[in-house]
Amino acid sequence: MDLLKQRVKEDGVVIDERILKVDGFLNHQIDAQLMHEIGNTFHEQFKNEGVTKVLTIEASGIAPAIMTALHFNVPCLFAKKAKPSTLTKDVYHADIHSFTKNNTSTVIVSDEFLSEDDRVLIIDDFLANGDASLGLNEIVQQAQATTVGIGIVVEKSFQQGRKRLEDSGLNVSSLCKVASLKGNNVTFVDETVSEEV
Repeated sequence: MDLLKQRVKEDGVVIDERILKVDGFLNHQIDAQLMHEIGNTFHEQFKNEGVTKVLTIEASGIAPAIMTALHFNVPCLFAKKAKPSTLTKDVYHADIHSFTKNNTSTVIVSDEFLSEDDRVLIIDDFLANGDASLGLNEIVQQAQATTVGIGIVVEKSFQQGRKRLEDSGLNVSSLCKVASLKGNNVTFVDETVSEEV
């Protein structure tokens, strides 16, 4: 996705050789038009999978996930990092380690919103080690639903996330693959989106 790569090049900030900051358009301040295009691209990639729910984790995955759900005309569901007092039903849960924050959270989804009939598309903003997507897939499995794919906005291809997801039998599609973060430069993997699906 050329527009996304352009924004990463222009507005992304390399913190070190493992961390890319994109809070100017993706995970703090949100470029709504870009999110709309991202949602449309994921819809085009997974439109034949019978998606009934889009699932993400709060908070950074919500913007691309809700725009994807909009294009599918299905609900967007996000895993919560804390159980609110209003959530009185049973929950599915998974422990997910955050690469960026270096902490582990137990995330939950009410069993009211995920069932064995659901065909779930998992969307996340970043793919580093794959813990978030694997945790969300675990929640889908607890519900006896089906994960039809994983849509990633920015993949750090130099980390093990994709391999871990594919080793688990998951179909992964990334819109922007970063090959390396050196100095203040972002280098992309030379692949087209159509080859990834």
